[in-house]
Amino acid sequence: MVDRTPETTRGRRAGGSGRSGTAARLRGGAGGLVARVPGHWRYAMAVFVAAKIIFAVLGVVALAAWDEVPGTPPADEADTRAEQAAISPRRWISMWFAWDALIYDHLAREPLTGPWDDFAFPLLYPFLARPVAVLLGGDTALALLLIANVAFLLLLYYALRLGEILLGDDRSARRFTRYLVLLPTAFLFQAALTESLFLCLAVATFYYAERRRWLVVGLVGYLLGLSRSVGFLVVVPLALVLLRQHRYRLGPRTLWAYLRSGWPLLLIPAGWLTFMAFCRWKGGDWFAYKHAQEKGWGISVQDPLRVMWQGLTGGDGRDAVRVWFAVAVLAVVLAGFRRIGLPYVVYAVLMVLAPLSMGPPVYKSLLRYLLAAFPVCLVLARWTRTAGVDVWLSVALALLQGVLFVIWLAYWTHFII
Repeated sequence: MVDRTPETTRGRRAGGSGRSGTAARLRGGAGGLVARVPGHWRYAMAVFVAAKIIFAVLGVVALAAWDEVPGTPPADEADTRAEQAAISPRRWISMWFAWDALIYDHLAREPLTGPWDDFAFPLLYPFLARPVAVLLGGDTALALLLIANVAFLLLLYYALRLGEILLGDDRSARRFTRYLVLLPTAFLFQAALTESLFLCLAVATFYYAERRRWLVVGLVGYLLGLSRSVGFLVVVPLALVLLRQHRYRLGPRTLWAYLRSGWPLLLIPAGWLTFMAFCRWKGGDWFAYKHAQEKGWGISVQDPLRVMWQGLTGGDGRDAVRVWFAVAVLAVVLAGFRRIGLPYVVYAVLMVLAPLSMGPPVYKSLLRYLLAAFPVCLVLARWTRTAGVDVWLSVALALLQGVLFVIWLAYWTHFII
């Protein structure tokens, strides 16, 4: 006989049905788990997941639309499409591999025991993929993509923490982080390229410098110097952070304080020297990377201002548009000088002028390289304390990035490489 006493009925009402009670407990457990995640990580993960979903959907839809356009892919990019298909049949994965990403995949698989002639690219990124690929069954492409996206997530975390220090409040720090994701070519943070890794390391060095943890600055900076040729230049603005912390004083006692605290800054150029030593070991030439770039792309050190002027007046409309982006970054950063301080202005100027010093071959990749100039987002976060301005700027940047993302997927334009 079924027990239908009032006590049993009241117990069932209080506890709910078995299924709904289980669901409630699961919701409560999930909520408790999320609540235990620190707020910085919750925000970084929310932005990261949102960006992943948006660009995965937009990318697959855009590629399907391009398939219906006659003459796609163009003949000179048919090999790129074939290489992407070989990496993965899933377009939301393969679309993140193009040009340099394919070279990084090659470098991640190249055996170190034989001859080596690929010196044009710094090796931190592909060499990090080697041990990760072992855990993934030897899939170097997936390892590269995983590293880039982990670096993207870490970038968001460090940006939020650095923004709190520099901007003074959580809302401004979140705007700064959001603007990083809304930069015109920020979708490349998800690609199998060095953009997310380089900027993650750069922002992390500034975060630890602001907290006066100079040994950590040196260790992270060593990897930064090993990641790109411009990485060792970051020692200059970081040294300015150190000087600012001592109010730019000079004198015997202050100089000793600088040396005692800031000696780890020497590890940053040591990162690039490590790559030069690799060039000497495998190629017999300390400057093998320089010679490879000269031979492969015609890159040579030039006056960046002259290169900028040539891009604006040279007659190629695409180059002019790219260089105007660089001009806009410089204008915003210089206009916000008082709001962000000397070290961050110097850093941004270096990240704009250093690529331009490589000469006209840099035009095709300039929009990628400008991603490194993160202080522009600090200025924007300062300027957009009014909610309406913030919304309009965010919408405008999102639309611009969406257009550039679709253009990037249409490889025949060669507008973003």
